[in-house]
Amino acid sequence: MKIVIIGAGEVGFHIASHLSRENKEVVIVDDNAEAIRRVSDHIDVQTIIGRGGSPAILEQAGVREAEIMLAVTNSDETNLVACMVTHILSPSTKKLARIRGGDYDQYHEAFCRNPPNIDTVINPEMEVVKTIEHLMSVPGATDVGEFAGGRVKFIGVRLDETTPIVGARLSDLPGRIPGHRPLIFCIIRNERLIVPSGKDRLTAGDLIYFITEDKDLEASLRIFDKHAEPIRRVLIIGGGRIALRLALRLEEKSVHTKIIEQRSDRCSILAEKLNRSVVLCGDGSDQALLREENIQDSDVVITLTDDEETNILASLLAKQLGARKTITKISKFSYFPLMHTIGIDQVVDPRLSAINTILQHIRRGKVLSSVSIRGEDAEIMEAVALETTDIVGKPLMDITFPKGVLITTILRGEEVIIPTGQSVVAPNDRIIIFARREAIPKVEKILSVKLEYF
Repeated sequence: MKIVIIGAGEVGFHIASHLSRENKEVVIVDDNAEAIRRVSDHIDVQTIIGRGGSPAILEQAGVREAEIMLAVTNSDETNLVACMVTHILSPSTKKLARIRGGDYDQYHEAFCRNPPNIDTVINPEMEVVKTIEHLMSVPGATDVGEFAGGRVKFIGVRLDETTPIVGARLSDLPGRIPGHRPLIFCIIRNERLIVPSGKDRLTAGDLIYFITEDKDLEASLRIFDKHAEPIRRVLIIGGGRIALRLALRLEEKSVHTKIIEQRSDRCSILAEKLNRSVVLCGDGSDQALLREENIQDSDVVITLTDDEETNILASLLAKQLGARKTITKISKFSYFPLMHTIGIDQVVDPRLSAINTILQHIRRGKVLSSVSIRGEDAEIMEAVALETTDIVGKPLMDITFPKGVLITTILRGEEVIIPTGQSVVAPNDRIIIFARREAIPKVEKILSVKLEYF
């Protein structure tokens, strides 16, 4: 697979890094020589210095031979032009574009039907708002995602010393938990990702990931001593575009919302665009202001400024002053391992939200959605089991899967199956697969061709 990426910023850099580790042919284009130098120094991909909307540069990048052209510069207009020129040069090349401006929201479908003929429009701000809503819906979780239109959820929770099942082997859980049991498919311990077997014990401090039907969510959370609680009051620190989108969504749900923003001109814009939210002009890390606004009554404090150090400080301060829960916007992967150590569990990253959306459209086979786990260590993806693959028609125990791969769920019509070794995947079943990063290229082959090499 050949992929041309326009834009060597954070999203372009990390997508290129992700794909190069999977031995895909990647060409990355940017008119910033410093950004291109950074890519060349760290990633084994072809680089070109030039404007991504230039026909000559796109020709040089080999867009005619590319299966995918991904436009992720910081300029919406450049991304639109790159898609339009690519369509002229190579109509068969699939075009994905990151479009962030709110002015374009209502035109996304038009961009797909008409020139620039984009196949997929990605708005990371919309995606991160969805992520925040998922996290708010399960207050005890550090990570939340969903598949099959929300019927199946995967949840990440941190185990405390008081969690009843701490110390138990996974093979012991059937005797400890009668009836419904969620499938634990991943354990993060001391920042090391483990695909568990029945012999593995659960220990305090583990971040465990499990999968469950939505209807069983509350029962599953109780097993881990976590509880879903309604969200009635939200305080947002930072009044940028993500904050505005989130506040509009919360207004639709009749959630009492306050926004603290330092820039007076931005406060005026927020007050004009919001109907019921309270907009406060001030410093979100000011203890006196937070106390004055009764932060201890907030169900969730969400820090969304453009400065991640400010977000971290404000979240820690909010917890110290009595907020039940915080969600912190972070954009540096290197910070992620530190968050639990300093007392922050729920983190959102707009870049990672964009990467997740992009990956599902790049994966081979009929991949419907894909979500990264712990930055880029692993993925969990939903796909259609094609009749032409060896994954169908035989018990899972008889299939030799690559190391670090686990089928967590089979969706057959309205039926949700948590599989055992005897389970059989039927043609056109939807399956949810967890895979470590290094196993993903083999998973793509599983989803698209016969497994003759196993």
